Amino acid sequence: MSSGAADLRQRKKQNCTESDKMAPEERNKENPKLGRSPKYMLVQRFAKLFFGCLAAVTSGMMYAVYLSTYHERKFWFSSRQELEREITFQGDSAIYYSFYKELLKAPSFERGVYELTHNNKTISLKTINAVQQMTLYPELIASVLYQASGSEEVIEPVYFYIGIVFGLQGIYVTALFVTSWVMSGTWLAGMLTVAWFIINRTDTTRIDYSIPSRENWALPYFACQVAALTGYLKKNLNCSAEKFCYLLVNASTYTFMMMWEYSHYLLFVQAVSLFLLDSFALAQTEKVYEVYRIYLFSLIGGYLLQFENSALLVSPLLSLVVALMLSKSLQMNVKKSTFVSRLLKIMYIYLVLTVAVTLNFLLKMFIPHKENGHLLRFIEVKLGLNTTKNFTMNWLLCQESLQAPSQDFFLRLTQSSLLPFYILVLIICLFSVTQVIFRRICGEPLKETVKLEDGRIGERPEIVYHVIHTILLGCLAMCLEGMKYLWTPYVCMLAAFGVCSPELWMTLFKWLRLKAVHPILLALILSMAVPTIIGFSLWKEFFPRIMTELTELQEFYDPDTVELMTWIKRQAPVAAVFAGSPQLMGVIKLCTGWMVSSLPLYNDDDLLKRNENIYQIYSKRSAEDIYKILTSYKANFLVIEDSICNEVGPVRGCRVKDLLDIANGHVVCEEGDNYAYSKYGRFCHEIKMNYSPYVNYFTRVYWNRSYFVYKINTVISFQS
Repeated sequence: MSSGAADLRQRKKQNCTESDKMAPEERNKENPKLGRSPKYMLVQRFAKLFFGCLAAVTSGMMYAVYLSTYHERKFWFSSRQELEREITFQGDSAIYYSFYKELLKAPSFERGVYELTHNNKTISLKTINAVQQMTLYPELIASVLYQASGSEEVIEPVYFYIGIVFGLQGIYVTALFVTSWVMSGTWLAGMLTVAWFIINRTDTTRIDYSIPSRENWALPYFACQVAALTGYLKKNLNCSAEKFCYLLVNASTYTFMMMWEYSHYLLFVQAVSLFLLDSFALAQTEKVYEVYRIYLFSLIGGYLLQFENSALLVSPLLSLVVALMLSKSLQMNVKKSTFVSRLLKIMYIYLVLTVAVTLNFLLKMFIPHKENGHLLRFIEVKLGLNTTKNFTMNWLLCQESLQAPSQDFFLRLTQSSLLPFYILVLIICLFSVTQVIFRRICGEPLKETVKLEDGRIGERPEIVYHVIHTILLGCLAMCLEGMKYLWTPYVCMLAAFGVCSPELWMTLFKWLRLKAVHPILLALILSMAVPTIIGFSLWKEFFPRIMTELTELQEFYDPDTVELMTWIKRQAPVAAVFAGSPQLMGVIKLCTGWMVSSLPLYNDDDLLKRNENIYQIYSKRSAEDIYKILTSYKANFLVIEDSICNEVGPVRGCRVKDLLDIANGHVVCEEGDNYAYSKYGRFCHEIKMNYSPYVNYFTRVYWNRSYFVYKINTVISFQS
């Protein structure tokens, strides 16, 4: 095992020296076909590369056009007024786009950035660094490109913005195409990946209803990083290709970290996958540690450019990378013996984990941070380690994206034939990897070059990495439905690679010990026939549905919200502060520019507390209590939504008013039954009655079918 491990560590150097300097005669001996017709092989490789790249780029462009067309059909975007377009951005999406608008309105880019980093015109009584707190680097880039390209006279800002996002989604699909292509060796796998991705769009992306969300900006870069990392981990890679992959991993990792505040958590999962890959000596150690150095560089660069973001210093990714760097010398010693290595291997893994946990604990102890403490409390409650009546925690637990995936999710993946083939491919790869690990434990070295007839797909490091990564992401997706948007694209890619890979079929036939038919020939036939059959069946069943989506005109019109925004812009004072549900406040901020008392952001404890306090307008509390809460945030107007006040949710305990009653102690549980108790009626109902004391504190100034707007009195009258 020691000689095999030593050879493994030297492969990177050999690839960039001996392989590139190999004499033509020696290459001809290793590859008789190349010796016989070098020009033919060169043309064949070039044609394969050209048509594969053409198919990848075309797939990405067609997907971007498809998203643009579907968006236009869904919202009638081109025929809407600016206000009607803006209300299609809901919740946090509205906030991100509102800052993009502010940057374009600023007299200069520098002034716009300064106003965002010292923002006191968004949330009352609070000055925030919006660029850091909301990760507004996508908006900074979009505004620079819009102004620098001279697009003001060519295209409207909203079209430019969503066009960039749709373009990134095209890059996302192209990166998935390339990854599957690199793994399988045929761009037919890339075509099948794209087909499955689009068919299962409901479970692969949130682009349909949340265009400006951070993940839609960030995940395309992560997909590019995964594609580059897949190529970088391959054996016998020539020096130029290896350098290109290395540089692409560098650039995409850093960009990904700058685009999404939660990116370091996803990179942590990837780092764990690489750690396990290296622990079993299935990859070139130097390459794995080069990726660790990229993580370290990205974390340090992100910390500096994100205004000394302490969340990156206390992230588990940094602790794990530092622990791995410190333990590197021990790992080298582990691989130098046979029997001792089996014992020291366990000690090495234990050491890395212990150092990482200890270092993370010390960093959090000595570095001031606000690193999403509510997430830790949420995990405790989610895992059943704790119970709480806290409104925010229970509200998060009730969110669909933070619950376990429903049966409909698995049914949709099964109907598109994706899940069955994914399970088949995963089982074959997993068993093959297990065999390889067992051989490594027994001291058998890895082969320098794995041939098709060997039937050892588990010896390819890039395949092992993807198997580990998809299992980890799958475990997360089984706990939180929102994680399916990270896992399902992986499922599409891995399943497509498997059915199109002759090596995978050959691995299966090696186990079955086929004798009647030549296994290599059968593997080559199945790697072409199976994806072709899948493609035709998907085309027949799902292509008509996709075309129906593009041709069917959908109606999205919210006249009540349009009327509310119009009234605010015409009647409300410029210095007014509005209070209401965080989701509505985001839309008010975007459409009117008025200051609000809360925002739909969940990465700040102070904002979470504000949201909980203002949500009390839907609880059973007195008019005086609500008045004190609202005036403490300098609110001038209160907006009550009838949809929340009279909410009839499918899960009774997850309605906003139910969660407030539990948090305020207005629900008594006896023998499994819940009894509501409070000496006050529900505020949002009582205020509509227009009787004292509610009319003493609040004056209704506007209403329609969905919204009731009340002016918060500055002088309180107690006359009946």
